[in-house]
Amino acid sequence: MKTIRESACEREKEILSPRAAFASESKGRLRPEEECPVRTAFQRDRDRIIHCSSFRRLKHKTQVFLSPEGDYYRTRLTHTLEVSQIARTIAGALLLNCDLTEAIALGHDLGHTPFGHAGERALNAVCPVGFKHYAQSLRVVDLLEKDGKGLNLTFEVRNGIERHTNGEPAATLEGRIVRLADRIAYINHDIDDATIAGIMCEEDIPLAIRNELGHSKSARINTLVLSCINNSTDDICLEKGVAEVFDELHKFMFEKVYTNPACKSEESKAIDMIQRLYFHFAEKPEDLPPQFKTIADRDGAQIAACDFIAGMTDRYAVRIFNELYVPKAWSEQNDIFS
Repeated sequence: MKTIRESACEREKEILSPRAAFASESKGRLRPEEECPVRTAFQRDRDRIIHCSSFRRLKHKTQVFLSPEGDYYRTRLTHTLEVSQIARTIAGALLLNCDLTEAIALGHDLGHTPFGHAGERALNAVCPVGFKHYAQSLRVVDLLEKDGKGLNLTFEVRNGIERHTNGEPAATLEGRIVRLADRIAYINHDIDDATIAGIMCEEDIPLAIRNELGHSKSARINTLVLSCINNSTDDICLEKGVAEVFDELHKFMFEKVYTNPACKSEESKAIDMIQRLYFHFAEKPEDLPPQFKTIADRDGAQIAACDFIAGMTDRYAVRIFNELYVPKAWSEQNDIFS
């Protein structure tokens, strides 16, 4: 009798495009393991990512606004969920593998530092081998999760995670969808967050861009998603004119928001905090938690320091910094001047 997984794999062959990545044809895992009787390989990867500790910590990691007041602003977790939703919509319309697409999307930012790209730049400037969040995301799923055992994901998911930002495109169309969905999500939700913060308003976006892409967040996302669906065949791409205007929108956001002192005023403090934490743990690996001491012995204290810091949430980084560098207040009963 066929297992539920085997039946699901057969349905993929019947329903999906020949250009899709099929779970039954995966290039496999770093370590061979017995197949699940219920879930396909890509469904299993998605579940492993959702249940891992790095995924949970995304809810307390900055997206753009550092330690924002209120519950409205995006975090790495809400960003990840928005990327997943956009990517699944595109993959479903193109008859590609939604399970693989979702797994890549959910795992693409697991290696992001506290304090967003400010934290990434801080570590990249001091770590001798550099630091890129997409490479760290792969390191998380391969080496850091499950007390150093890793999640043992399939090649296709690992490849999509590693190549979701820049450089060589992913080996699968599903991975390439996530790269575009990531950009669609963050530019549009950053407009939303910046508007709520009073840094800009919709009318600040040049009229030519709004006329082409839409006059609201949902309209722009709809335009970009439909453009991708209607223009993607052997590759994942937007229609040329839409792509050019989308690039203009990114340039506008870079000038209006991403380099705006109003939302970047605290970045220098965050960078200083991250770098001081790095130098402390790189010079005193004995202060690292046990798992990272093992990494220090194997890969060096500098790599272990990066691994430890990159996994921190914003508030945990502040807490550790305070414990190391901020004098503890005297309790009332111990205050010699009372």
